[in-house]
Amino acid sequence: MELPDYVKNYQRYTKELLQTHDRKQAMSLAVGGEFDAIGKIEYSILVKYGLQKQHTIVDVGCGSGRLAFQLREFLTGEYIGTDVVPDLYEYAKEICQRPDWKFLYVTGLTIPATDNYADFVCFFSVLTHLLHEESYKYLKEAQRVLKPGGKIIFSFLEFSNPDHWQHFQGAMSDDNPDRVRNYFISRDAIQAWAEHLNLQVLEIVDGAQSVCVLTKT
Repeated sequence: MELPDYVKNYQRYTKELLQTHDRKQAMSLAVGGEFDAIGKIEYSILVKYGLQKQHTIVDVGCGSGRLAFQLREFLTGEYIGTDVVPDLYEYAKEICQRPDWKFLYVTGLTIPATDNYADFVCFFSVLTHLLHEESYKYLKEAQRVLKPGGKIIFSFLEFSNPDHWQHFQGAMSDDNPDRVRNYFISRDAIQAWAEHLNLQVLEIVDGAQSVCVLTKT
């Protein structure tokens, strides 16, 4: 089966980083840099919205483990991290040293978990690289996997936030057809998706990437 473009592009991008940087630096750059700082921010977001030690988490697009690394000494519940780049999740598995956690390879818009499995499903810097149809399909999967009352947290880019314009400018100046692309999502799209998926928008928070919190009704 032909791999989706976003999978091929991210695998190619990671391979190039590994060829030009030492492994630790490449693993940080592959997920946008500032490995520890961003991981701590993501961890604090989950805690703010009710993460408890015993909860079960699905970390879609876990990358090289910047969130998982922050969770490793806190979380006693189950954790599933998925990614389209084996080099990334293998590094995450290595640094977390949690043999009870699962790090899995995926290429489609699916989550390898049963219905009503997770207290949290998070997509940090994932929907930013997907078409709207792909984002909706992934959120539909997250809704299936989520327990009633559980939360979906995802980051996104939006034109209404002036801090995000730099991402659009960067895309306009990059003529590489194989680049990892950024896509923007409007808040009215999020609201429509939530209504069709029986989800409720709890909050949207502005930031370097905006963050949306949904709950399963």
